[in-house]
Amino acid sequence: MNHIFNFGHLDITLITIMLSTAFICFLVSEITCNYSQVDKLWSLMPIIYSLVAYSANPSPRMGIMCVLVALWGFRLSFNFYRKGGYNIVPWKGEEDYRWKILRQNPAFKGRVRFGLFNLFFISFYQNLLILLFSSPLILVSQYPDVNLNLMDIIAASLMLQFIIIETIADNQQFRFNKLKRQAEKSGGLYSESLKKGFLSEGLWSYVRHPNFIAEQCVWISFYFFGVAASGKLINWTLVGPFLLILLFFGSTQMTERISRKKYPGYSAYLKDVPKFIPRLIRKH
Repeated sequence: MNHIFNFGHLDITLITIMLSTAFICFLVSEITCNYSQVDKLWSLMPIIYSLVAYSANPSPRMGIMCVLVALWGFRLSFNFYRKGGYNIVPWKGEEDYRWKILRQNPAFKGRVRFGLFNLFFISFYQNLLILLFSSPLILVSQYPDVNLNLMDIIAASLMLQFIIIETIADNQQFRFNKLKRQAEKSGGLYSESLKKGFLSEGLWSYVRHPNFIAEQCVWISFYFFGVAASGKLINWTLVGPFLLILLFFGSTQMTERISRKKYPGYSAYLKDVPKFIPRLIRKH
């Protein structure tokens, strides 16, 4: 815990990058009224943090972490790109539909109120959260001479597996949404889901948000690199994945409220399929 109050050179560098990024996101989003600026950087900032950390304190463990973060980040960036999130003009691109809905909420309605929400939550808190779930980089940098061990193998294996699961889930969702937009519906692939209007097949038949749970597990796995380096099973970098889990719980609550109003069969889907953790025995 003392580390939190005794900032080193790497800590200050990463915090400076985070604060600068948060300010730019706030400024650009307020000028353009596109509040998905952090979304564009979500998959890129951990790559930047990992490269800065590696350049400051290179080690085999840090190298493995950088490779895995890059694999996660480039894959997620591609998924964001194919959904229209990026544009040749950096501040343009598709805005998350949930921000549009929140702007109509009486609690946030009005430029000033939503501007404050943008400043403290969208721009600052989300950028802080990205740094926090990347914080095992900081912890590992303090133990450059600790050899690779079994915990590193477990962390790397789990992180890679969850990246693969997230990739499969995102691909299934992208294919479904593509079929859904077509005038002629597919007679085979996702035919049941297309009738309902929402994806309930593939990985989505096991849990309602397979991509979200995989994303959380990616960063829980990443946490264990810090455990491998420090030897401390519980350490301050646990704050990052914990807050990430809370964010996803809140985000899915809102998403599911919207889907429940939009699709008549979604309430039954909520009862039949768990949110994040698959059942040992599936309902038929």
